[in-house]
Amino acid sequence: MPEFFYADPFPLKEDTTEYKLLTKDFVSTVPFGDKEILKVEPEGLTFLAEKAMEDISFYLRTAHLEKVRKILDDPEATSNDRFVAMALLKNAVIAADKQLPSCQDTGTGIVMAKKGEYVITGGDDAEALSRGIYNTYVNRNLRYSQVVPLTMYDEVNSGSNLPAQIDIYSTPGDKYSFLFLAKGGGSANKTYLFQETKALLNPASLEKFITEKVSNLGTAACPPYHIAVVIGGTSAEANLKTVKLASAGYLDHLPTKGDKFGSAFRDIELEEKMLLAAQKSGIGAQFGGKYLAHDFKVIRLPRHGASCPVGLGVSCSADRNIKAKITKDGIYIEKLEYDPSKFLPTIDDVDSNTESVHINLNQPMPEILKVLTKYPVKTRVMLSGRLVVARDIAHAKLKEKLDKGEPLPDYFKNHPVYYAGPAKTPEGMPSGSFGPTTAGRMDSYVPLFQEKGYSMISLAKGNRSKVVTDSCKKNGGFYLGSIGGPAALLAKENIKKVEVLDFPELGMEAVWSIDVENFPAFIVVDDKGNDFFQMLN
Repeated sequence: MPEFFYADPFPLKEDTTEYKLLTKDFVSTVPFGDKEILKVEPEGLTFLAEKAMEDISFYLRTAHLEKVRKILDDPEATSNDRFVAMALLKNAVIAADKQLPSCQDTGTGIVMAKKGEYVITGGDDAEALSRGIYNTYVNRNLRYSQVVPLTMYDEVNSGSNLPAQIDIYSTPGDKYSFLFLAKGGGSANKTYLFQETKALLNPASLEKFITEKVSNLGTAACPPYHIAVVIGGTSAEANLKTVKLASAGYLDHLPTKGDKFGSAFRDIELEEKMLLAAQKSGIGAQFGGKYLAHDFKVIRLPRHGASCPVGLGVSCSADRNIKAKITKDGIYIEKLEYDPSKFLPTIDDVDSNTESVHINLNQPMPEILKVLTKYPVKTRVMLSGRLVVARDIAHAKLKEKLDKGEPLPDYFKNHPVYYAGPAKTPEGMPSGSFGPTTAGRMDSYVPLFQEKGYSMISLAKGNRSKVVTDSCKKNGGFYLGSIGGPAALLAKENIKKVEVLDFPELGMEAVWSIDVENFPAFIVVDDKGNDFFQMLN
């Protein structure tokens, strides 16, 4: 008979996180037999959740910013790598003023908590944590992105960014520990599960597999990424849960060797190889170069002999993760970087080697197209004038008009279309954080619109499918790539006026009109059938 065994499946070493004390309120101890119980008032959980979600909306980890700065100091980084890195650092500085969040997609609130057996709260912990998340989104200049289904097909925005995802696990001890995340749609959409077999588990096959999958990530989730790959798992959901924790840096201190108990471990050597492969992909920090990824985590888990799940996921430039804990000494939160300005170079010479083409958008569309057609893909442009903003729901409503044989509004023909949805506008500012959303979600609309002269120039983030390239070639259109990540920077420096143009009932999904000045972008798809990202292959 085999011997029984049990081991912690994720044996993390000592926590080296630097915490700061928020308060000693809401916490007390009470005797229970020969033990001492930690009592946490539900209001303490609400207080902690509100502070945590507030911090990750405006601040980043020091370690993350150090890696962004490293791009500026790397002689192998391309001009475009450095241009993006500089924009992300400037964005962090602006966001730290706590008016404009670092990303317009302020994400889904997610909490992973471990509640010690000697911790009591006397209430519904998930409800208390949800109220704290609610407070942050309602009281700060954040965006409400959660939609709730009324029927299988009809949805409405919840108007508060609830519900949140809250998972609470029981653990030994008298400590309550937490990981808070704000996960945007673009980053979440780059989470993949592949059901593989034992045949994958050899160095040549696994390295080739990971390299191919990472190369297909594209840039829609705002690189440079923190990439996580997990091989194995007692179930598909266990695999993907590990992917999320690994991408958030929560599993950094796992052991680096396996054992007979099936404990999770990191393969440091494979991580280094895969990071080098990502660098060699040429995709870079969105527009070509070395820095598709900041780092790479590869974690091995036990598995059923007939199943080999492989998970892949990323944390993006809005690396919004923060740890917290409650002990008998008080409520603590991870210390983030509150002065990101120290990572900026003293002299801004980042883009001095690359000239930009300035384009006036306040001229007839044919004239704008005549300017763009003179330049090759990868050309950096600076846009000044009027943009029309429309994303998923607005595109669907406009398509309904075409389906009925009705023409589209002139604004969709006369102006470039920016795929985006803003966060709330701070008092006294022209715009809330207003970065681009993922272009690929609108791909199917492009041929329908362009063949009738609409949406001739689109502006968003990430790569697009061949259907867009073919349509631009056939109809004389362009796709311009905007930098994903610096939403606060764009709002403060480049967007001068914002107005609702159509469908006001859609909230952030409405059609907007925005006036921009020196709005940075790159020609990604041109009217000759060239696609920058395809040229990398």
